[in-house]
Amino acid sequence: MGIKRALVSVSDKTGIVEFCRELSQLGVEIISTGGTKNLLSKEGVPVIGISEVTGFPEILDGRVKTLHPAVHSGLLAVRDSAEHQAQMKELGLDYIDLVVVNLYPFQETIAKPDVTYEDAIENIDIGGPTMLRSAAKNHAFVSVVVDAADYGAVIEEVRAGGDTTLTTRKRLAAKVFRHTAAYDALISDYLSKVTGDPLPERYTVTYEKIQDLRYGENPHQKAAFYRKPLAAADTLTTAEQLHGKELSYNNINDANAALQIVKEFEEPAVVAVKHMNPCGVGVGASIYEAYRKAYDADPVSIFGGIVAANRIIDEDTAMLLKEIFLEIILAPGFTPEALEILTKKKNIRLLKLGNLQAAGSRSSQFVVTSIDGGMIVQESDVHSLSESDLTVVTDRKPTEEELKQLLFGWKVVKHVKSNAIVLAKDDMTVGVGAGQMNRVGSAKIAIEQAGDKAKGSVLASDAFFPMGDTLEEAAKAGITAVIQPGGSVRDEESIKVANEHGIAMVFTGVRHFKH
Repeated sequence: MGIKRALVSVSDKTGIVEFCRELSQLGVEIISTGGTKNLLSKEGVPVIGISEVTGFPEILDGRVKTLHPAVHSGLLAVRDSAEHQAQMKELGLDYIDLVVVNLYPFQETIAKPDVTYEDAIENIDIGGPTMLRSAAKNHAFVSVVVDAADYGAVIEEVRAGGDTTLTTRKRLAAKVFRHTAAYDALISDYLSKVTGDPLPERYTVTYEKIQDLRYGENPHQKAAFYRKPLAAADTLTTAEQLHGKELSYNNINDANAALQIVKEFEEPAVVAVKHMNPCGVGVGASIYEAYRKAYDADPVSIFGGIVAANRIIDEDTAMLLKEIFLEIILAPGFTPEALEILTKKKNIRLLKLGNLQAAGSRSSQFVVTSIDGGMIVQESDVHSLSESDLTVVTDRKPTEEELKQLLFGWKVVKHVKSNAIVLAKDDMTVGVGAGQMNRVGSAKIAIEQAGDKAKGSVLASDAFFPMGDTLEEAAKAGITAVIQPGGSVRDEESIKVANEHGIAMVFTGVRHFKH
């Protein structure tokens, strides 16, 4: 049958003039609407207005132009059905063999900081998705293009055989339904937020692929990296890679974990992560000082890890960073001198992100976790607290310095896999116990890692102590103050142990489980 008539209506006009000119030269009649028709006419491409096909004017400010039987019968007619052929002939209708449509820029519209609700609604396309779905449904006979990247392949096939292959039409139809599903998901997400219903009865999300990954967590697992539309500038999905080979699945997970921790701090901070857990966190007067502390926190585990900083990496800091093998350095930027030093290391990845100093201003997003047969959704844990939120439950109150270290430890422990214990001292972590089946086990790991540094440190626990054994271990190690949620039926036991050993303890009333 071949492609003889095409309906073209695009908001993104990239490459459309060249594509339509080639179609016209191949004998394809082109029907178009509005701005697309005007552009093609201006560029000398023969084009027929949609009103000439429908016999009806474009009305209601262009809201109604392609929603007409003359259009959709031409798209939906089954070409090898005698009954359909007879109806088309009786009504004087012609087939449409190719649809080229992309949609009103809804995503770009709602991305504008000053967008109004009315403007957002006006940019919901109706006719476009309807034509796309009609053509895609009838892909046995109709070709449909929603992506300018497919123009070349379609032209090649039409030039070679007068039509696209069924294999191509199936591929293009699948792409259309992915596209319209994503478009509708974005609209539903926007309206759900507007109406204050973030966890509706049907939860539909959409992501766009950034890249295919070599493999997943292990070499036998396939994987890809996707970005949520309108992702913020301080997220890993919008990072600019300045140097190094492609990120792996594990790199992305670890880098995201480091990023979430470093966002907790307004002062210069550096975080080192291995296997989704921080192995060293430090803050200081400069990013150089912060890195020295993060490194000194655990100079063994940082090797082969991911480092995130919330200030630009300077030359002096780069000189330290280059001394060990690191997978990734993530920062708001790098001075030219730092880049020159670090890019000499072939395999290190350097990632530049947006502003990472807006600690405390982060809005809660939603975290989607897949499970077998479904998913669970929750708000991200962006809870923060200040000194006024703490309740002192022991005879001894923490000193001003202990309070400072307790709040530092609390910022870190919320990002450590539960059961989690963090020891902090001098604005750095000195011991981290993560992911153990009992809390005292995590405490023992953190204390052992800290060694002599445990003496005079403070302890942060992501959840309450079910009994006093963790406090006993803390006392033996010389820990002077503790921060924990409280809320156990045996809180009095822990308070008693703390008092016996002169440990100051504060309750937050907030738990930070991380599984």
